[in-house]
Amino acid sequence: MFGILAAIVLAGAGALQWPDDQLLAWSLAHRPQSALTVARMVTATGTGVIPYALALLAGLLAGRSPKHRMLTTALCLVCLGLGQALRYGLMELVHRDRPPRMDWATHASGWAFPSGHSTTGALTAGMLIIAVSLWSPRGATPLRIIIGCWGLLVGLTRVYLGVHWSTDVLGGWLFALGWLGVCLWALSRWNLTGGEPVPVLLRRHAPRRR
Repeated sequence: MFGILAAIVLAGAGALQWPDDQLLAWSLAHRPQSALTVARMVTATGTGVIPYALALLAGLLAGRSPKHRMLTTALCLVCLGLGQALRYGLMELVHRDRPPRMDWATHASGWAFPSGHSTTGALTAGMLIIAVSLWSPRGATPLRIIIGCWGLLVGLTRVYLGVHWSTDVLGGWLFALGWLGVCLWALSRWNLTGGEPVPVLLRRHAPRRR
């Protein structure tokens, strides 16, 4: 799905003009100062030190022993770092312009597609959801919902603050899901979970229906 969206963006933004323009126009028309302040606070959590601190936490939660925690922590940090690097390369390849600078309500740099904050937020949220599911499989549902909402909100604030088109954010989410899938496949392929693939571990710890 990310490949299809990227191909459409590369071919020309005409096919994406309606959702992008309409959602940006709605954002510009609904910007009380209090909402802008909250949006800036949320969007700030999608870059810099915070995602790496959360990736570190995910690795610690996923590990079952001190040695295993070191390994899972390193893998989470590598997954996030390589994902950001690949996303940057794709951004340079696509070269899509951002919305008009006059509409920006926060700082931004670089090209638009795929959104870096959206990619980072979704990657970090995905790793945390997997980690808390392994750490506390029977009581993690509220945490999974909170984490997932945070990952989504980081992306949505980029449109609300006027620095990204909606399809930039969608592209960031799709890329993050694809890259996280690749990382999970590698984890299972190299038996770095103690001999069992991640999906098997999740099924084993899942609550049974009665």
